[in-house]
Amino acid sequence: MLRIADTRTGHLVEIPAAPRRLLRSCVHLPAIGEGADTGTGIGPVHLRVPLIGDVLARTAELNGLQVVTVLTTPELTPDRSRALDRVMAVLGIHPPVVVGARRPDGALGGPADVHVVASGTDPDDLTDGARIEVAQVGTAPTAEGVPDPGHLPDPGHLPDPGHLPDPGHLLDPGLPDTTEPETADPLAVRLLLLGRPYATPVTVTGPALAEARRTLRDWRRSVADWAQQPSRPIPTDLLRQSHTALTENLDVAAVLALLADVAERPDVPPGAKFETFAHLDRVLGLDLARDVGHQRRP
Repeated sequence: MLRIADTRTGHLVEIPAAPRRLLRSCVHLPAIGEGADTGTGIGPVHLRVPLIGDVLARTAELNGLQVVTVLTTPELTPDRSRALDRVMAVLGIHPPVVVGARRPDGALGGPADVHVVASGTDPDDLTDGARIEVAQVGTAPTAEGVPDPGHLPDPGHLPDPGHLPDPGHLLDPGLPDTTEPETADPLAVRLLLLGRPYATPVTVTGPALAEARRTLRDWRRSVADWAQQPSRPIPTDLLRQSHTALTENLDVAAVLALLADVAERPDVPPGAKFETFAHLDRVLGLDLARDVGHQRRP
């Protein structure tokens, strides 16, 4: 069972309604230009909305549901459309079945079970399904009183996702551009945006991105170490806690806190830690097993 808090009522509702096993999800991209001042107009909130749609789909699939996701967009120029595709790809957001659908019901195969929208927006014709409102992404002033750059650079000039420079520039172009593996990591942006409940605003700063990079580096090294130990089943209590957090309103922040705790627990065998991290990464999408089988860097 997957339940989310319908923003319109504040009540938890089951999606899709039993006994149907197909979840129809409609993700609505905010109007380009809102909350961003780059050449393409694509800003952090335009990433957080499809990211939550991606986590919703991954959670549903983890629970044995089939998922169809449609992303509705405003009119996009070819350059903006390519930029959006590139930035979503580099953040590990699975591509929706249809992008820019004016009438999503046709692409979904029926009425949507859930709509994922940016807070403060009101897409037309949302008469069916539950509603998830994703809070804004903001930036904090630096010590000099200048706003910390939290916008995207012009994604139209980004290379292909496999050849990006330091992806920290996606949200903070003031950060150093380095090719060191522990800092050049686009999924640090994903981790930062997932670190707060989706209904809570996120503030993006250079230090926050640096901390996200360090967390991913440490977790990946630990997962690689644990993978060398005999496999052990995921402890029942951890499996129950994590699945309850995900299925009760997509509480990814609670899952991340649980993983941080598991990493330090001496009573959980290394093999069980590995299985726990690998299993939950199916939803988190942080590539936590990336370093398994590779020699650790000094």
